[in-house]
Amino acid sequence: MKRSLEQRLQDGPVICGEGYLFELERRGYLQAGSFVPEVALDNPQALKQTYRDYMLAGSDVVLAFTYNGHREKMRIIGKEELLEPLNRQAIRLAKEVAQEHPEEEALVAGNISNTNLFNPDDPEAVEKTRSMFAEMIGWCKEEGVDFVNGETFYYYEEALIALEEIQKQDLPAVITFGLMGENILRDGYEVEEACRLLKEKGALVVGMNCFRGPATMQPYVEKIRNTLDGYVGALPIPYRTTEEHPTFFNLPDGGCACTLPTETTFPTSLDPLYTNRYELAEWAREAHSIGVNYLGLCCGASPAMLREVAETVGRTAVNSTYSPDMEKHFLFGKDDTLQDHITSYKTKA
Repeated sequence: MKRSLEQRLQDGPVICGEGYLFELERRGYLQAGSFVPEVALDNPQALKQTYRDYMLAGSDVVLAFTYNGHREKMRIIGKEELLEPLNRQAIRLAKEVAQEHPEEEALVAGNISNTNLFNPDDPEAVEKTRSMFAEMIGWCKEEGVDFVNGETFYYYEEALIALEEIQKQDLPAVITFGLMGENILRDGYEVEEACRLLKEKGALVVGMNCFRGPATMQPYVEKIRNTLDGYVGALPIPYRTTEEHPTFFNLPDGGCACTLPTETTFPTSLDPLYTNRYELAEWAREAHSIGVNYLGLCCGASPAMLREVAETVGRTAVNSTYSPDMEKHFLFGKDDTLQDHITSYKTKA
């Protein structure tokens, strides 16, 4: 029998693979710029394979890829008529893949996110935001998701609306914030206070995702963990953000020899700024040690990176059989049959 999200959290850490947006753009199935998940309709097999790759790398959750799949974004690209078909298809494909898990059927999460429309000083924008969430969560309910993941909110009040609409459908809620470079939410709330309030109002998991790499997310995750009881989530991006440049929106690349088409490395020139899997493992170890229960990675993450996080917190992924093993490597291996004149050359190669 498939355990619920809460049951899994009670049993140990839960892993959630996010980051489909960048991954599908990298694989060639999504347009950078508009960043709309049309892949659910245009290339459903590509989306299913991406879901599958993250699940087999250790994700307990198949997150329906509807990030940016809301009415405002679809309006901007002139495809509002595809809104409902896109949302329903993304969830159905997620359910198909979740059932493939060879050990225990994965959880399926519906997904809502920052609307980039919300404005606390504009009642019409507030109402439109609520309406957008309501219709998407309604489809989630009808399609039978296990919970709804509301993510990347940089306004507390927008996140609160998301939680209220999720609760109207009697679904568990995971709510995570994206903290921008001013280190405070756009409506003036400290992120730990916003998480505490949402937890008190009934969110199952609260925390942070996206925008920040491990180095600049973890200090705020610690504040959240120290502020509230209950389940805390953390899903950083796998980039080397710094105190001077705490988000990936303005990360510089001093080694770039070309003229970038955008003024910043974000979003299509971030490649040289990755963390490696061992840095991610160190972060996961630290986050788990302070009691973070819901762990994952966001934009830029690959399945291999996610597997490293899962294994670091004590999980074995289906695809852990493919985890690195240098024993037979021609330069770094230790096998007795390897040639000494080759292995001794490893630092000169």
